[in-house]
Amino acid sequence: MGIILASASPRRIELLKKTGVEYFDVIADPTEEIMTPGLTPEEQVIALSLKKTQNVAKICNIDDIVIAADTLVYLDDEPLGKPNSELDAKSMLKKLSGRMHSVYTGVAIIKENQHILFSEKTDVHFRKISDTEMSTYVETGEPMDKAGSYAAQGHAAIFIERIDGDFFNVVGLPICRLTIILKDLGVI
Repeated sequence: MGIILASASPRRIELLKKTGVEYFDVIADPTEEIMTPGLTPEEQVIALSLKKTQNVAKICNIDDIVIAADTLVYLDDEPLGKPNSELDAKSMLKKLSGRMHSVYTGVAIIKENQHILFSEKTDVHFRKISDTEMSTYVETGEPMDKAGSYAAQGHAAIFIERIDGDFFNVVGLPICRLTIILKDLGVI
């Protein structure tokens, strides 16, 4: 039995190690993520993570455990994915400035014929961010591959007034809940 993380995200790799999983392989799903209209945020992130696990499980051994996650930022009912440009990143940060938004991560685990699916929600409160701060932050390049155009564990930490929920969920993997499930599965 092998453990496979269906993500090449350095953040998710680091966070999975924090759960106590010592050895695992990384096989990223190369297919494009496609949002399904009409789903709630919880349903959307679960659907995206399930698709990743299913795609990666096809090339794994039947007894491997495949773990995938997908994180989206929602402001009101609008999903904020990864920015397409620096201008897009600044636009997202301007929307988030002085507001509360929610970060949802869906996790899918496939173990043989068993599918374990869950989502985690964390509310993040941003202080007002000046245009100069936004430009300086975007120039670091950090927001360019992050949902919502920011990394809570990075330079954007200075924008966060308060977090209600699992901080690691905002980073990309709700490790408290995941650890409990992996213990129940006998993985750790």
